[in-house]
Formats: sequence, C-alpha cells, structure tokens
Amino acid sequence: MRLSNVRKAGLIAVALIALAPLSVRAQTYPDRPIHMIVPLAAASAVDVVARVVAEKMSADLGQPIVVDNQPGASGLVAMRSGARAAPDGYTILAVNDSIMTMLPNMKNDVGYDSLTEFAPITQMATVNFALIATPSFAPDSVQEFIALARQKPGAIDYASGGPGSPQHVAMELLMNATGMKLNHVPYRGVTPAFNDVVGGQIPIMITGLPAPNEFVKLGRLKMLAITSAKRSKVFPETPTVAEAGVPGFEFSAWGAIIAPAKTPPAILARLNQSALKALHDPAVAELLDKQGFDVIGNSPDEFTASLKAGLARYRDLAKAAGIHLD
Repeated sequence: MRLSNVRKAGLIAVALIALAPLSVRAQTYPDRPIHMIVPLAAASAVDVVARVVAEKMSADLGQPIVVDNQPGASGLVAMRSGARAAPDGYTILAVNDSIMTMLPNMKNDVGYDSLTEFAPITQMATVNFALIATPSFAPDSVQEFIALARQKPGAIDYASGGPGSPQHVAMELLMNATGMKLNHVPYRGVTPAFNDVVGGQIPIMITGLPAPNEFVKLGRLKMLAITSAKRSKVFPETPTVAEAGVPGFEFSAWGAIIAPAKTPPAILARLNQSALKALHDPAVAELLDKQGFDVIGNSPDEFTASLKAGLARYRDLAKAAGIHLD
C-alpha cells in the first residue's frame, strides 16, 4: 500500500513537472528570438507590413523577431510546417487571406485547417489592390482592357504569385464579372511576377499596394483602376473597378499574424498586446497609411469572426466563379 502511494506521488510529481515548463515559459516569455514565417515572397504586401510590425514588436518584447520568407506552392508548404511547429510562441506566421480563406475553398486538401490548426493573434492591415499594366499595353482604361480581351479571348497574358494567390483570385473574379478570358501565367511568388510586368514580359496583373506605387509615379507602370471598394488615398485620381464600369466589383485582402494551435493563451495575449501596440504607434500607422494600407489591429475573437466570414465568402465566390485548383 505504501509503495502504491509512493508511486502515485511520483506520478503526480511527473505530471506537475511536465506542466511546469508551460507555465514558467508563459511567465518569462520571450527569452529568445522569435521566428516569423512569411509564406510569401519578400516585398509582397504582407511581407512589407509584417516587417514594419515585427521591428516594433521586437523592441517591445525585448527579443528580435526574425522574418523568414518561405514562398512557393502558394504558401502551402510553409503553412503546413507552421502548423506542426512547437506551440510555444517562438514560431509565428504572417499570412494573408488567400492562404487562410481562399485556397482552402479552391483545393481539395491544402494540408491544414485554418480554424483548428492555428491560433489567431491579430489582423494587421487591409491590403488594397490595383489593376496595373506596362506602359506599352494599349488599353488605358478598364473598359478598353475589357473590350480588347473580348476581341482576343485567351490571347492576353496576366501574371500572378501562383495558383490561388490573391492576384490570381482577383483576376479570376474580374474575368467572371466581365466575360473576359485571359491566359494565366503563375509565378513562384508575387515579386517575380510583378518584376516581369515592370520589365514588360507580361502586360498586366492585379497586385497589392504598395509594390507599384513608385513605378506608377515614375511612369514605368500605369494604373488602370483600384480593385477595392473605395479609391486609394495614395492615388485618389484613379477610379475603382466598380466606378470604371464593372458595378459591384470589389477585391481587397488582409495580412495577419497567427501561431500554431495550442500556443498558451498567456503567450497569445502577450503577442496580441505587442502587435496592437506596434500597429497603433503613430509612426507605424502613418507609414502604412502612406503606402496604401488600412490598419486593422483587432482581438483574436474579432479575427476569428472575420476568418469565418471570409471562409464563407470565398466558398460562395469560388463556386460562383468556378475556381478550382485541383
């Protein structure tokens, strides 16, 4: 009997020891650098926001946040890796809604569940998109573009960051709304796709601000329209696609920070607090605003509600537009 009690005491002690590190780590977090996976190319819209926010968070947390771009396969490989990472707060991800809400509705099996395999921290900002073209591309307006595409179905190439990327989905939705038929040229990330539009190898694409901003101002690109619901504060003279002749059309995206599921609530709360402090810093807010982003900065519960709404929206849109990537 005595041996049994000793054994029970030993088992209880082992259990307490196993649980103790989680509690201690949450109290001392962070005590080493944090790894931020970005499943997107460097200089993509989410990458731009993530680096600004990560720098401020690093100062607040007292530990560096190392940003690691892992593009390719539309971000799926990096997302699967992130889902399997230790839920200790030392691996977080900066993602967009293509990865979280679009792709899961367009592929049979992306290899992760956006709602159950990740813990929401905050949505950082809305990413506004624009329809851009090389200066040598003949159309100077949305209507001229639509007319040319209808005259030459399948003859006009457009670039994207890969199948299921925001650039791909946005153009698919525009084609569905207008009856155009274009030729999709997918790249391994939005940056090389954008570079080829700037270089004139591909005539047109839809991409997120701020990548085209300076190129448009320098005349190396032309902006036909903004795809968001309202005009850009950076290019107030540029009409929205809806204003330019496609009533009701709207496309924008968001960038967010997430962690592997089962990350301790205290650590998630600390990361959310730090991210919100960064996003609402006047200098950060001004910088992002000037580049065409709209700061969000919400709670995990608000993020979850937005995520669920996005999954439902893109399920319906993918079905209506017939977008299926398998």
